[in-house]
Amino acid sequence: MTALDAVSVYTPETRVPIGSLAGPLGLTDLQVRLFRRFHGLDQVRLDSGRSLHDLLHAAVRGLTALRGNENRVHYVIHGRAMPVVVPYPENPLHDVCRELGLGHALTFTVTQQSCASGLLAVELAGRLLAEDPRPDALALVLTGEKTFTLDARLLPGTSIFSEGAAACLVSATGPRDRLLAYACHQRGEFDVEIGESTERFQREYRPALASVIHRAVGEAGLTLDDIRLILPHNVNVVTWQRLCLLLGYPVGRVVLSNVASGGHVFCADAFANYRTALEDGLVREGDHYLVAAVGAGNGATFSAMLFRH
Repeated sequence: MTALDAVSVYTPETRVPIGSLAGPLGLTDLQVRLFRRFHGLDQVRLDSGRSLHDLLHAAVRGLTALRGNENRVHYVIHGRAMPVVVPYPENPLHDVCRELGLGHALTFTVTQQSCASGLLAVELAGRLLAEDPRPDALALVLTGEKTFTLDARLLPGTSIFSEGAAACLVSATGPRDRLLAYACHQRGEFDVEIGESTERFQREYRPALASVIHRAVGEAGLTLDDIRLILPHNVNVVTWQRLCLLLGYPVGRVVLSNVASGGHVFCADAFANYRTALEDGLVREGDHYLVAAVGAGNGATFSAMLFRH
């Protein structure tokens, strides 16, 4: 059974008020006020002095459970929202692996599900480990990106991206944080670059996400009442307030504390919210929690994973 053995998150210390980004992002004063008052966004984390290599390196270095177990890591998977993040022939993922004693591992990137690719990476890690003949094999899932273009800085009318990275050690035998169900629905018709599909995407966004959440909960043989906590993607607060109304789920049990001070950290949101839940004592042994993510680009992906802590 797929299990999360350890999670490390790196976010830059520098917090940038979104008002100071109005010029670079082409936002009006009204749009800034809407982001703050309506969407609950106030600051993002940026570090112009650190490259993608540095972000990934910092996240892996913070994964203390990895030390001494590097030889057991057979797979390294980078779940990423953007299909291209550095100019050819640079390859920060492989560079980090070589530097940290992971050069022997099968290493690759998945981007097909945009900001839901981090959950896809966990699911793929579990599948690879299930087929691995070595019972003590581990997989390392990485997430993290730089806000290097306008598309990588702003989700118009919805969210503002932050920089950061996360590292997650995955096993097939871990005693805690075991994956009970994974539901994913890909909607190729939602090309958000085309006008009419953008409106339809906004209209069907919450029902589609609610549907995969219900599916994951049902596949685990549970009900929403059994879910102690939801770890969301940090697009904004209002999306989750409305989604909770649709689900009939208490919004107070959704970890939204990172939205205002951290923005949307691409595929790393789930892992950042996991660390917050642990550090704030929001989950106890035996609790069930659900992780949700949506990826939007050339189509849309709605994903939900259900774990037992």
